[in-house]
Amino acid sequence: MEAMEEEENGRNIYKTITIALAVVAVVLLGVLIYIWSDRNGMIDDLTIEKDQLTQQMEELKGDYAVLSSTNDSINVELDREREKVEQLLERVKKTEATNKAKLRQYEKELGTLRAVMKHYIVQIDSLNTLNSQLREEASQARAEAKKSKKQYEEASRTANEYAKKIEQGSQLKGRAISMVALAGNGKETVRSSRVVKLKVNVTLVENSIAEHGYKYIYIRIKDPDGILMADGQDQIFTVAGESMIYSERREVDYQGAEVDLSIYYPAASFSKGVYVAEVYTEEGLLGTTDLLLK
Repeated sequence: MEAMEEEENGRNIYKTITIALAVVAVVLLGVLIYIWSDRNGMIDDLTIEKDQLTQQMEELKGDYAVLSSTNDSINVELDREREKVEQLLERVKKTEATNKAKLRQYEKELGTLRAVMKHYIVQIDSLNTLNSQLREEASQARAEAKKSKKQYEEASRTANEYAKKIEQGSQLKGRAISMVALAGNGKETVRSSRVVKLKVNVTLVENSIAEHGYKYIYIRIKDPDGILMADGQDQIFTVAGESMIYSERREVDYQGAEVDLSIYYPAASFSKGVYVAEVYTEEGLLGTTDLLLK
């Protein structure tokens, strides 16, 4: 009897253990299913995030592609930024969607590249505005030119990239360039036998953004044979990096307003023919004129 009871108890214990193990197995299976489902959901979310990040990078690449400027320095910098966008896009494509840390890092880099692009957009808009102002200034009155000068100075302080444009706009320019021949009594003549000196007239136009101060205006006069008329080889000046011999020069105190001036070149004798005069500053050629002596 006792043996039968022990056998019955053993069967009950075995049955209990079996049930317990089955319950544990079911619970573990449920946990595994939950973990698997949660992981797949997380992967799906990260995949969506990666796809969205990739799309944003493609859009930024397209925005950079259409961005351009007339300024060579800005264009070089834009090319560098385009390369950065391209490299970041390749890194995003090669990164697994499960690498959340990397994707967050790339997202921050994307934000930086966007900010840089906005900065260049502002620069390009400012440059276009400046170009428009430079074109308009040629026809503005003196009061408007003073106002433009302030705008140019502000632009120069805030953007060194515009230095070249400002320099071009600030160069001295001349107009009303002419040449006459004078006799000994100071009256104009075209008879070569009566001429004692040539007079070259030039008007320096108003330019409020040009550098103020004392400047030399040079003339180079060529005789009918095309030979430069000069008193000595030491009469040398430099224009745009090139050394040249001048016939005569005159110093003028230029303060931005229009200036009329004359430069005289005397000689012992003059022959018949066409004389050509070139007028220079150290920045460049202001213009040319000619005169026929009979």
